[in-house]
Amino acid sequence: MPPRLRQPRLQSPSRSIIRSPPCQCLCEKRSRQFSSTPCNATRQRAEMFRWLNGPGNVFRQPLPGSTNYLNAYDRSGNLLRVDNSNAAQGRKSGDGEKKKDEGGDAEVDLETSSIKKKSAQRPSPEARMKGAPLPKETREDLMPFPMNREFRSQSVLSEQLKDAIYRKVIEQGKSVRDVSATLGVEMRRVAAVVRLKAVEKQWEEQGKRLATPYSKAVLSMLPQTPYIENDPMPHESINDLPVHRATLNQIFHPVSESRHFTRSDAAKVFQPDLLPADDRVPHTELVQLEKWRFEGIQQDQRIAMMREKNEKEAQAKRDREARRREREARETTKVDNGRSIFKFQEVKVDERVGEKGRGREGVGARYGVPHEDRKKGQIKIPTRVE
Repeated sequence: MPPRLRQPRLQSPSRSIIRSPPCQCLCEKRSRQFSSTPCNATRQRAEMFRWLNGPGNVFRQPLPGSTNYLNAYDRSGNLLRVDNSNAAQGRKSGDGEKKKDEGGDAEVDLETSSIKKKSAQRPSPEARMKGAPLPKETREDLMPFPMNREFRSQSVLSEQLKDAIYRKVIEQGKSVRDVSATLGVEMRRVAAVVRLKAVEKQWEEQGKRLATPYSKAVLSMLPQTPYIENDPMPHESINDLPVHRATLNQIFHPVSESRHFTRSDAAKVFQPDLLPADDRVPHTELVQLEKWRFEGIQQDQRIAMMREKNEKEAQAKRDREARRREREARETTKVDNGRSIFKFQEVKVDERVGEKGRGREGVGARYGVPHEDRKKGQIKIPTRVE
């Protein structure tokens, strides 16, 4: 049974209702045969479609290899940094032509010619989409949220830089510390890249599909740190001092003026066994290189001394690992029953497991003792702030 339609009531000409024109963009697509209610377009709705069809049209096909945030464009949909660079070039060319000629009439003509030149050099949106060279983003272009002017989008690692990190660590056998100091990437980020790349290689061997198109589309719209082999660009600060809990207290320690108060003395004031700042930074070798540079040692000698020091530390680490394996083999008793091999090792409970039996080398550290937050009656919310 077709739906019933209400007949519009007749109104007097003096009390006629003035209605806004219907929205043709959506009424034609969503029109129903049994509905006669017009789609009234509000001012906000009209402004929204005006922006989508006008300045917002540039975001339908974002510029490749560039950030596409709202602050990078003006109200007309023009890229600001391209317009600013063209204006700067126009001013330079105009100033040069003014110096050559003389007279007021010539200045007016030259100003006009510079304006024409600026408009001629301004690339169209189609030319920008075809891969025309764009200037580098400024700080104003890296604001994804227009209302939050304090937030800036940070650079991410490019795929070439990730591949270089994986190649240096896995294929060339370099340490995470050396790769971090060479490429300017924090050590934890280097370790994370190596693990994720290993998983990616494993999935490729298993034939699993990767979200490569999605990754390329996202990376093309984010600021990236490129990989330059001869002159690598630092990605982030790699030698920041971690904040120790003992250094959060404010201490007034009297020191005589004749005493040479060093960082080691300051660390002992906070805590007797606390290491100084030079030994707590992630890359202590960089601190040593700066000390040698202040002492007047040449760069070639500094590099040779640092290589010798790194080789000694690597050899000492290999010796410690070999002694640990020998000790475990000497203290472990193996019993082979033909089907499996059982390993028995003597353990001193007081030294390894601890008084409460929750040491990391004990059996109950993982399997036998539940976590405190899994027990009933435990308070899950913090009760104090330190």
